Amino acid sequence: MRHDSILILDFGSQYSHLIARRIRELGVYCELHACTRSREAIQEMQPKGIILSGGPYSVYQNDAPHAGEDVWKSGLPVLGVCYGLQEMALHFGGRVDAGERREYGHAELNIKESAGLFDNLPDSIQVWMSHGDKVQELPKGFRDIASTSNSEHAAVGIPEHNLFGIQFHPEVSHTPQGKTILKNFVAGVCRCKADWSMGSFINESIDRIRKEVGDGIVIGAISGGVDSSVAAVLLHRAIGDRFHGFLVDNGVLRLNEAAQVMERLKKKLGINLTLLDAGQAFLGRLQNVSDPEKKRKIIGHTFIEIFEEEARKIGGAEFLLQGTLYPDVIESISFKGPSATIKTHHNVGGLLEDMKLKLIEPLRELFKDEVRQLGLELGLDEESVYRHPFPGPGLAIRILGDVTEERLGILRQADAVYIEEIKKAGLYRDIGQAFAVLLPVKSVGVMGDCRTYEQVIALRAVQTTDYMTADWFPMPDAVLRTAANRIINEVRGVNRVVYDISSKPPSTIEWE
Repeated sequence: MRHDSILILDFGSQYSHLIARRIRELGVYCELHACTRSREAIQEMQPKGIILSGGPYSVYQNDAPHAGEDVWKSGLPVLGVCYGLQEMALHFGGRVDAGERREYGHAELNIKESAGLFDNLPDSIQVWMSHGDKVQELPKGFRDIASTSNSEHAAVGIPEHNLFGIQFHPEVSHTPQGKTILKNFVAGVCRCKADWSMGSFINESIDRIRKEVGDGIVIGAISGGVDSSVAAVLLHRAIGDRFHGFLVDNGVLRLNEAAQVMERLKKKLGINLTLLDAGQAFLGRLQNVSDPEKKRKIIGHTFIEIFEEEARKIGGAEFLLQGTLYPDVIESISFKGPSATIKTHHNVGGLLEDMKLKLIEPLRELFKDEVRQLGLELGLDEESVYRHPFPGPGLAIRILGDVTEERLGILRQADAVYIEEIKKAGLYRDIGQAFAVLLPVKSVGVMGDCRTYEQVIALRAVQTTDYMTADWFPMPDAVLRTAANRIINEVRGVNRVVYDISSKPPSTIEWE
C-alpha cells in the first residue's frame, strides 16, 4: 500500500530531522533526502509535497547547495524553511543578502493573511529564528503573508500556486504553533491523508519481508536492545523458524549481559537465539587500537565475518538482519557539504565490501521512539522496549584509549553500579541513555591516608526522544553522590568520578 508522503530535502540544517519527526507525528509518512538527489527521491517516492530544510550556507555563495530543477518543475506544493525560503526566493528572481541585524531566538510573527499556511492561528504568534541572511527583494508574483520586526519577509508565497517560504523554524519546540503550521501545509495544502501508523507499518513490513526473503533463510545479530529485539520479532512473525538469531559475546558487553539477554529473549520470547562466544577474537584484533573509527570498523568487520561463518554452518543463509534506524541513515546520507562525517555507524558504515549476505533492515524508516511504540504493539515487555540503547561496538567505545581485560573489568563494574542507582531512584525511564565511560587519564587521590594514582570514570545521562539531539540529564545530587561513592569504594582502580553536562549538539551522546 502506497501512503501519501512528503519529501524533505536536506540542505544541512541541524533541525532537518525534526521536520520529519513532526510530520510523522501527524500520521503522514515522510522521508529526508539529501538535496543533491531531488530527482531520484521525487521519482521513488512520488510525494504529494516537498519541504526544503534550513542550512548553514548562504544561497548566494558559489559553493552553496541548490534544489534541482525537478523540484520546481514537479508542480508539487513546496514549503521552504529558512535557507529553503531563501533558495526559493533566489530561484524565482528575488534578492538575498546578509541582513543588517542577525536574528536568533524568539520573535513575534505578525500574520497578514492566513493563505492556507496559517489557518486556525491568531494574528500574532511566537516563532524561533536562526538566520543572518534575509530576503531583501521578493521575486515577481510572491507576496508577504507574515513579518517580524526584523524580517519583513518572514513568510512569503504564491498561495494559489502552493509555493510558500518561511524564515523561521516551525519544527522546533520554541515555535509553539509550529506543528499546526506544518499540518496546514501537509494536510491542507498537500491534502495528505493521515494513514501512517505503527499498525499499518507492522503489516506492511511483514509483507515486504516475505516478498524480499521468499523461501530464504535470515540470520541476525541480537543484542537484547529494543532495536534488535523488535527486528527479531518482526522477522519471526514474517518467516518463522527460517530466522536464526545469534547473540555474539564480543568481549565488550556489559556485566552479565549475555546471560540476561538469553534469558529474556530466548526463554521468555521464544526467539530462535544462539550464543556465540567470540570475545577472544574481538579483543585480539582490538589490542593496542585506540582510534575510535578503527575500533568501530574492526568490530563491524569481525561481526560480519562471524555471521558469514555461521551462515555456512546453517547452510543456505542469504540474508543478514540489522537494526538500522532512521537517525543512522540520516547521519550517513544527509547533505553535509564539505563537512566531515561525525562517525561511522556500525549499522551503516564499516561493513566488508565483499560481504556475501544481503541486508534486511526492517526498522530503517523509524526513529527510536517509533521503534519503542512498535515494540509495544508487537507485545514486547516494557523492560525490553525501554532498555537504554547500547552501541554495537559496546564498551570498546566507552573505554577511551586501548581496550584491555583489566580496563573492561573496571568499566563493567562502574557501569553496573551507576545503572543500579538510577533504577533505584526510579529515573531509568526518564533518561534516554545513561552509561559510564572510562577516561584515558589517571588522577591523584587519597585513600586511607595513602596517595593513589588511579582511573577516572565519567558518568553520562541524556534526555532525548529521537537521539539526534539530546540534553544532559539533571541528575539529582543524592543519586550522583551515592553512585560516585559506591564506584570509588567498590571498583578497584578508580579514585575519581565526574559527570558529563554537555548536550548534543555540539557533543555526541557517546564519547567516541
